[in-house]
Amino acid sequence: MTISRRGFMAVAGAGVLARAQDAQRPLFRVKVDMVVLSFQVTDSKNHYINGLKPSDFHIYEDGIAQKLSTFAEGANAPLAIAVDGTTKPILDGNKDALPGMERPDAFVGTNVFVLFDTSNFMYRGFVYAEDAIADFVRGLDRADSVAVYTFSRNLSRAAALTRDHADAITGLRSAVAGDDTALYNTLLLTLRDAAKVPGRKVVIVFSNGPDNASMVAPDDVRAVAEDEGIPIYVISTNEVNKDPISSGVFRRIAQRTGGKAYWARTWQKQVEAFESIREDMSNSYTVTYYPAPNPNEGFRKINVEIVSDPGKKYRVQCRPGYRPSRSF
Repeated sequence: MTISRRGFMAVAGAGVLARAQDAQRPLFRVKVDMVVLSFQVTDSKNHYINGLKPSDFHIYEDGIAQKLSTFAEGANAPLAIAVDGTTKPILDGNKDALPGMERPDAFVGTNVFVLFDTSNFMYRGFVYAEDAIADFVRGLDRADSVAVYTFSRNLSRAAALTRDHADAITGLRSAVAGDDTALYNTLLLTLRDAAKVPGRKVVIVFSNGPDNASMVAPDDVRAVAEDEGIPIYVISTNEVNKDPISSGVFRRIAQRTGGKAYWARTWQKQVEAFESIREDMSNSYTVTYYPAPNPNEGFRKINVEIVSDPGKKYRVQCRPGYRPSRSF
């Protein structure tokens, strides 16, 4: 199926529209739904800091303090945060459930979307790449859901989002090699699917790197992920210096969305990259909040402050901010 440039830009929806500098700005109204923010905390030696509580964090948007609605660590179920700062589990059917949290089970575990490059650039390492992805899926937490998508010129949804990891691997094994590479087109479609799913989610791109068939710009795709709060992890089988343009794009996409980029030519390095991603997922914190009033219709900068770290020794890995969607 061939999709026009107009069709792909429509996919991006409000996220791309929010970046348009329309001269008639009064025609738009800012609409901000619940913000889902996932992040990791590490020390100076890059060791994860676990066991922090909601009271250990202050979240700011453009310097404006935000009131947290829920808090979760790793794959644990979220806790609702009361006005006095106390927490309690959010249970199915809880009449006190917050809007957007009517299905608390959806916030248990992480929804993982794996986007696997099966273009002609991947012929040589195709089988080894499949094995590395399969090992990663097997090692996911039982609470995690996973979808496997493959792409060359077009996107194929090899396995829909499921907690049955064996089914996901079966879909992976059905992948066939393709031709040209439309990485950014298919990444945009993957983000659209992920954005429809409540709860924590990440997209993992496994690719050789070069894109020779996309009709959308990588920074437009990155901005959609940033606005939707979906971290993107990239594993490239290319050498970091062999294709500096793609390498620079991968770094920017990963850093701006709260993910990471890896360069892994060998099967062993690919397995190590997946293990690093799995560790990030299991050592993450996830908070939700409804943004306090803010006149800023453009990019809103997010800052996570750890109040229990007066020496500022900890580092927080998360997206730098987002753009609220606007509607007519």
